[in-house]
Amino acid sequence: MKLYKKHISPLLILAFIASVFVGCSDKLDEPQENNNFAGGTDFTKTEDMILSIIGVYDAFQSRGWEQPLLISVRGDDVNAGGLGDQQDFAETDLFNYNKDYWMYNSLWENVYVDVITAHTAMEQIARYQEFADADGIDKGNQYIAEAKVLRGMMLFQISQVWGDIFIPESSDTGALLNVTELPTKDEVMQHISNQMDEAISFLPDARPNERIDIPGGVTKYTALAIKALANQELKNYQEVAAATGQIINSGKFSLFTDYYELFKTPGKLSDESILDLQYSDFGQGEGDREGHLFAPYGPQNWTPAVTGAASGWGFYEPSLKFIKFMLDRGEAVRLETSVLFTDRGIAELQTDPNYATLPSFVKNTTRDGDVINDYSRALFSSGKHYLPSNQLIEGRTEYGSNKNYNVIRYAEILLMYAEAITQGATATSITADNAVNLVRERAGMPSLTGVTLDNVIDEKFAELGMEWGKRYYDMVRLGRFSELNYDGRTFSEDKVYLPYPQPQVDQFPILGNSSN
Repeated sequence: MKLYKKHISPLLILAFIASVFVGCSDKLDEPQENNNFAGGTDFTKTEDMILSIIGVYDAFQSRGWEQPLLISVRGDDVNAGGLGDQQDFAETDLFNYNKDYWMYNSLWENVYVDVITAHTAMEQIARYQEFADADGIDKGNQYIAEAKVLRGMMLFQISQVWGDIFIPESSDTGALLNVTELPTKDEVMQHISNQMDEAISFLPDARPNERIDIPGGVTKYTALAIKALANQELKNYQEVAAATGQIINSGKFSLFTDYYELFKTPGKLSDESILDLQYSDFGQGEGDREGHLFAPYGPQNWTPAVTGAASGWGFYEPSLKFIKFMLDRGEAVRLETSVLFTDRGIAELQTDPNYATLPSFVKNTTRDGDVINDYSRALFSSGKHYLPSNQLIEGRTEYGSNKNYNVIRYAEILLMYAEAITQGATATSITADNAVNLVRERAGMPSLTGVTLDNVIDEKFAELGMEWGKRYYDMVRLGRFSELNYDGRTFSEDKVYLPYPQPQVDQFPILGNSSN
């Protein structure tokens, strides 16, 4: 939330945060304590309405390090590193699930708390609107729409992980105790799509990086993207084509020219960004910062170009399958960007005679001069979660400090559109060939003609590998379960969803009646 402090008084923001934490428990097993954080708020001060939506952004962006890891670890693009005391995370990657594992409960509980925060904010904004003039009412409608979009993205991700989940309708979490039938995943996705339809007309017709009031904030195109994602899960491909086609036809978005730098400082809030988790050191080497803990993605041992830059934990490893897939395609910049190589990993690659000779960029030193040394937990690290040490602000040493976390990019929109067309949808914008070739051109890959579904899915693998489990959820949606049987893993349809966390089953018995 500090990202917006140059626009809004920090004292007001801190007061808002305090009200959130006083009134909104961090545990869903105390539902009545979550009902209201508005006590003492003067709703006649309608100029403070923005603080309610700022609180939703703060909640949305305050991801624990374990949350995106758990969402994304099960695809054939990535492996859990050897984790020692986090063995159940490694077991999850092998499709062996432990309902008592703390990460499962953390993801479920904290995302739902943030969803409830969105509901509380919407209720607060509605109270401000009672005292607002016409402009204030319009602004309140926009903020409520923004909260719906962020809430929708959170529900989308946990439904991908668990399938059938709760759909809160207000800030009263006690109402969840009275649910007699858990909404199915399809019902959740349709609900999200409907919510985006409700929100779109109230949102700015702009790129996120064009917003002045909340730079990088939600716009109508964020809502369209989430609508497309939900309908992709539903296999409503015509709806996917319609929503993504609107984004393409807007002419507002373009691919960031340099794929390597897209995931680093130069790519922050580029014209490719549709939704990011935003973090900042505010251009200063000490003091306030807003950051995500990127250390789990980083190499456990490195020699950084900038002395003193901290290494990572080695918890997240690009798979040999992904690397070989990329080498077989002749990928250069996307492979260099996606993977940090160690000498040990390179040697392991070369044990396969087909990869005895490797491109010159496959080495343990990045183009920014950081040396990735051998370490025990993994053979490789994720380059998409890497910020070169020479891009750290002087005085900051934490791995990845000042780096944003991409959630939805325009490249994904193009590929979703192309997939929808190859799945039988009627084109609403450019051709599927054009959409795929825009992405390939940026990567230095030759154009394709007569693009097929397999072409698109391969392109998504190459373009979106290591990002939020997108590969895993594609394979699940398409029923391509055999792709997930790699390096000794055995996947079956009953492994699609994680089991509900036991503490949540204890609190909400209806979860125990589900097939998860």
